[in-house]
Amino acid sequence: MARVLIVTDRSDDLLGLARGLEHAGHSVRFGSLTEVAALRPTLAGDPPKPPSVGDAHVAIVDAAKDLSRGRDACRAYRFAEIEVPLLAIVDPDSVDAVGPDWEIDDFVTDAERTGELLARLRLAIGSQVLDSAGTIRLGDLTVDPESYQVRMKGKPLDLTYKEFQLLLYLARRPSRVFSRHQLLQEVWGQDFYGGTRTVDVHVRRLRAKFGVEHESMIVTIRNVGYRLDAERSR
Repeated sequence: MARVLIVTDRSDDLLGLARGLEHAGHSVRFGSLTEVAALRPTLAGDPPKPPSVGDAHVAIVDAAKDLSRGRDACRAYRFAEIEVPLLAIVDPDSVDAVGPDWEIDDFVTDAERTGELLARLRLAIGSQVLDSAGTIRLGDLTVDPESYQVRMKGKPLDLTYKEFQLLLYLARRPSRVFSRHQLLQEVWGQDFYGGTRTVDVHVRRLRAKFGVEHESMIVTIRNVGYRLDAERSR
């Protein structure tokens, strides 16, 4: 989930966009475009007071109806050296006016296309803050049960379906020890006819994909089974 700040003077017009983002699991709040644009850098006098984005993961500036003021707001944020990605909403007929002087990370041309904006958010922010509400974070490990994504220190891991299911089962119960037989029944099901050696094979594959630094997160309990321990990374 991402915390999104939409900087606009027409929040009523963008309620559909805000609701679309909230439906996707993100939190949204509005800021004043007029207030931020007025803080644009000047060549003389004291620098303007830096605009704040609070705890937002990304700021989206609405420049669709007032291109000049939208650009001023973007430049004011960059002048203040904010550390979050900065996106702009522009009118399709004004795309050619968006240049390097805007100092933004990306832009969208249609505020009502929530899917496009979500894609831009993921590219700008990075997937680590765009996980679903049920995402599990254990140390450097992130497991998202809704998108079936697993990352280690932000880097995606390419897991098979059963590898993911096994890891998810362990991650939901960190530090708890499970026998091979328990894992076989819970992950593969009672109708599976293979032996417990299947569990060992999948654990070995998971450790290999974790890499040398993190392979010890899956702990072998001798004569019993396995447990996941986020504190065991090297």
